[in-house]
Amino acid sequence: MVRKPGDVEKSLVKKGFERKEGDHSYFNYFTKTGKKTSVFTKTSHGVKELDDSLLGMMARQCKLSRQNFDLLIECPLDRDSYERKLVEGGFIGAQTPPK
Repeated sequence: MVRKPGDVEKSLVKKGFERKEGDHSYFNYFTKTGKKTSVFTKTSHGVKELDDSLLGMMARQCKLSRQNFDLLIECPLDRDSYERKLVEGGFIGAQTPPK
């Protein structure tokens, strides 16, 4: 399955990734408490479609299976569930809300 980069990018931003422009569009995940994490992915400028190979690489960068990455992009996997998966996988620490 191919996806449009703009659709994937919009979904990532909705799920807590912040975009930074450069030679590529970089997306770093920030926890719900605002802490920057080491979880990131990127898209290249000028790419009209993201094919299965690129989507698979993005899934790995986001610490997800390809199936779960599709769910993240399509929205059944919400931000809370995604963050829980990152904590359970040991990719980020458990977050406590600010007081």
